[in-house]
Amino acid sequence: MCARARGRTMEMKECGVVLTGYRSYSPSASGRRAVSVGRLPSPDRKEQNLGLGTMMSQEALHPPPRCVRSVSMDSMEDYWSEVRSITENGPGCQDEPPDERVDEAELEEAWLQEAGLSALLCGVPGDTPAEALLSTLTRSQAALVHKRLDNYTQTLRKRNKQSVRHVRDVFPGSDPPPGKPREAAPHISSDGQVPPWAPTQDHSSGCMSDDPPVRETLLFDVPYSEGASAARKESGCQGCLRVGRDDAPLPVFLPPSPKLGLTGAQDLSSEDMKKIGYISLIELTTFYDALGVELKRNRTTRGKTRESGLFGVPLATLLENDRKKLPGSKVPLVFKKLLSKLEQTGLQTEGILRVPGSASRVKHLRQELEAKFYEDRFDWEQVRHNDAAGLLKMFIRELPHPLLTLQHLPAFLAVQSISSYRHQIQALHLLIMLLPEPNRDTLKALLEFLRKVVAHEEENRMSLWNVSMIVAPNLFVSRGKSAKLEEMQGAAGAAHLVRLLITNQDLLWTVPCFLISHLRKLNEASSGKKTPRSEKGKKNLLKRWNMERNKGEKMELSGLLVDGLIRVHAPLHAKVSMALLLDGETKAKDVMARFDCENGRGSRSAVKRNRQYLFEVGGNIGERCLDPETYLLDLYHVNPNCEWVFKPRNT
Repeated sequence: MCARARGRTMEMKECGVVLTGYRSYSPSASGRRAVSVGRLPSPDRKEQNLGLGTMMSQEALHPPPRCVRSVSMDSMEDYWSEVRSITENGPGCQDEPPDERVDEAELEEAWLQEAGLSALLCGVPGDTPAEALLSTLTRSQAALVHKRLDNYTQTLRKRNKQSVRHVRDVFPGSDPPPGKPREAAPHISSDGQVPPWAPTQDHSSGCMSDDPPVRETLLFDVPYSEGASAARKESGCQGCLRVGRDDAPLPVFLPPSPKLGLTGAQDLSSEDMKKIGYISLIELTTFYDALGVELKRNRTTRGKTRESGLFGVPLATLLENDRKKLPGSKVPLVFKKLLSKLEQTGLQTEGILRVPGSASRVKHLRQELEAKFYEDRFDWEQVRHNDAAGLLKMFIRELPHPLLTLQHLPAFLAVQSISSYRHQIQALHLLIMLLPEPNRDTLKALLEFLRKVVAHEEENRMSLWNVSMIVAPNLFVSRGKSAKLEEMQGAAGAAHLVRLLITNQDLLWTVPCFLISHLRKLNEASSGKKTPRSEKGKKNLLKRWNMERNKGEKMELSGLLVDGLIRVHAPLHAKVSMALLLDGETKAKDVMARFDCENGRGSRSAVKRNRQYLFEVGGNIGERCLDPETYLLDLYHVNPNCEWVFKPRNT
């Protein structure tokens, strides 16, 4: 047990978000009461006072739980105010919570399908060939898939249903001897060294002090699951995570500076991000398994949803309607407008998000928005700051499917039982990669706004903790007609997760380098396994092969086949292409600057022309917008068959 976690007042459910309160024995803090928020008492019921002797006896009889965070009751006032507001305004219109009766085979089938492995269930190839995906997995990831598929097969057999494919057909000879665990595959980093995963080098692991490191770099070149087991075994204070103060400083994790550049989720094509989702789900499940964290999934439900309007409409449907008005929209227009309204006039307003607007006025404004928004007849001047905040939270609550998705809400909440800040961030990182694109983009817009609110704390009196306590009930609770107050109470600890999301959002929306490397391997394996299914397809493939061969012969004859020689295409520039010989110091920003210099600013108005970026297209990637700090010669060696295109980013 961590030595700092002294004076616990009571024991609650093990591994909850915030399980025990603690009372400082110092005279200055003796008057401040602290309670558990794993299951909080009702705000209308007075807390039962416990004497020192009672506390000591309870601690002796019941050992402290594994995951400890203490939060003062004073800090819960904002939370309970938000809970009352949600209750008074109705439960929202989200789907009914899933039936508690779990069909294990159904959940395993859903997992395999979401991981891009549906072909293993029926033998019919999916969008991504399952064999190609399996061939790129690490040993620990493959063992996890083996386990899930075996569980699915065994469950079907118990139900007297014949499985199409046995697990041994997918993983021949992969069963370890009885009693012998599967050996984890060692992972070697790009420089040939095994990365240091010892807890002594991870200052954010184990027992957390009240003043954790402010900034740390998070390694991206190694799958998170590869270091999780070692850190779990060697940690001397496993499970001692606690937060001593409501607004104690949190560590901010920074991405590294890889030579291949950083990649944002918006920098990849939708098809590549879909594959990133496959890999992320497998890696997340392997990661949780290595940490000993149970990963639960909610069963998705399919009910009737609205096809028009603004509130209670699925994000995908809403964006489809928005794109008729503004092509390329990635965040719902009404959501962006509400954020813009609050940013323009509400950031300095004291109590913004906390002080509720008039319920009747908010209801009236909602009706007007539904009727007039798309016709540009809605008068935004009549919307007060608190009313806009109420509409914003109402929009999130009334989504028919939670913003964090129904199936992954348990995985988000399970992050609270992880005892290391670093591992918590890694889990959230993979979960963000898993979200559907509309959910991920909308969540990003929300977090960017919340960061601005916190930045104006001196004016609006809204600290990071205040904001997190108010947002948590709206974000982490799936409400339905049968939702209970206990579910709201359990969401209080999710405020810690909201804090992590706000403070680390720049890193969380950056695709880890090991996922990009895995994606490249998957694309190479997929292209190698694709075979033409018709005579026409065979002819097209033969024609393409001949063109590529002739192109290679011409380059050799012309003496142009030189290591590091590329041709950059710029279809929107006056000079549409340029040959460049790369050296070890050439970066993407150098090429961008050269194009701007040689094409000049006079031929096209810099104001009218969108800012352009360098892309790698094709080869072992679909399409990737390059970080200006990317070293191009290193990238050329990783993806020699790509095309280099200078164009605007798709927004």
